[in-house]
Amino acid sequence: MSDFGYEVFDDPYCYRGTFVLKNRAGLTDAKRLQAFELEMSSLRADEPLPNGRFGPAHYCAVHKHLFGDVYTWAGRYRTVRTAKGGNVFCYPENIEKEMTKLFGRLRKGALHTPGSPSAFTEAAAAFLAELNAIHAFREGNGRAQLAFLRLISVRVGHPFDLTKLRHGPFLDAMIKSFHGSTGGLESELRRLL
Repeated sequence: MSDFGYEVFDDPYCYRGTFVLKNRAGLTDAKRLQAFELEMSSLRADEPLPNGRFGPAHYCAVHKHLFGDVYTWAGRYRTVRTAKGGNVFCYPENIEKEMTKLFGRLRKGALHTPGSPSAFTEAAAAFLAELNAIHAFREGNGRAQLAFLRLISVRVGHPFDLTKLRHGPFLDAMIKSFHGSTGGLESELRRLL
């Protein structure tokens, strides 16, 4: 298990003999990398996020915007299998197909057109749960997911205020959503409206 809580097998993303992700700053200490990543992604999150058509390419552009100063592979799907807390994420060979399916449904549902706040948070929780289960990137999935969902929320007229995010309860709700229970995630998302 890595210092970031991920379980990875044969990880070419890490420096040899460590669980530290290769990074543009050449940091080999996990805590220093974590601080650098947080600082750089926070600075980028304060900037306008990339425009797009709310598809997989747009999602990848958001990830690259947030993490491109830290990782050379930012915005590209991971190529290794990974898990967290015993939960295995989508195998890399299936990521592109699963992202295409998920974002195809995004274009047809409550996340695409304005509707009631309740219908929106229900659809947002289902979308976020599935996007998290895919876990398209080697690192930075949670922040990219929230940034992208914020873009969607603004587009449909139900903007999320991410400053209201309660990290512990939100993480617990995300973990439960991995196992099909999205009620807690819906509640946490309603708090952000």
